[in-house]
Amino acid sequence: AMYHLAATTVGDYALFGGGNSQSTVDAYNTSLTRSTPTALSVAMYHLAATTVGDYALFGGGNSQSTVDAYNTSLTRSTPTALSVAMYHLAATTVGDYALFGGSSNAGIYLSTVDAYNTSLTRSTPTSLSVARGNLAATTVGDYALFGGGYASLVRPYHSNVVDAYNTSLTRSVLTVLSDGGYGLSATSVGNYALFGGRCNGYRSTVDVYHLNSKIISIYPGTKYKLGDMADEATSQTFQEIEVATPINGYIKVSNTTIN
Repeated sequence: AMYHLAATTVGDYALFGGGNSQSTVDAYNTSLTRSTPTALSVAMYHLAATTVGDYALFGGGNSQSTVDAYNTSLTRSTPTALSVAMYHLAATTVGDYALFGGSSNAGIYLSTVDAYNTSLTRSTPTSLSVARGNLAATTVGDYALFGGGYASLVRPYHSNVVDAYNTSLTRSVLTVLSDGGYGLSATSVGNYALFGGRCNGYRSTVDVYHLNSKIISIYPGTKYKLGDMADEATSQTFQEIEVATPINGYIKVSNTTIN
């Protein structure tokens, strides 16, 4: 039995780890068969997890700075620890970086963000604009978003701030959430990042962030690879594709007549 655990996916496995001072990790493969790989190196709860490259990372929790990494074979390694112990943190991945940010513990709030690349080398990009914990994180397009959180035990401040990190780890600050709060959740679908729920007063609010996009015309016979497409495609018919900006990729126009 677990609570305050974390979950992520690597290769053909979904991993659940930590919770209520446990170090257990359970893995489910694509047939939903469960196995139990090597446990976390430290029992943790209120930790965070995300995946970068071929590694699932579990980090922080109950005043720990430990990070454990599981590869696609579920072999565990222990990369460089977080720069500070984090608790009630959030994690997500953008480009080649796994990001762990924010913390709250005994009235101490942190704005620290640690980044791990695909080789598990740690760096420390610009901090969050507001120190806070119990926040939420998700990624949409080329941006990792950290939103909401709890910023003070002395004078309760339910943060509505959203910080965004691009694939170069440059930080920007977006339009604030419609309502500040902590204990919220975040996820993404298509070109939308969604932040929903709150613990302060139990809110049903959902805030949506939409990537700026442009419509690209693709003509028959044209080869193209845009956005997060894994492989080049060849268009058989005329089509219009919505692509998030800034647009990454290429279009190879064939010999055709464009009206």
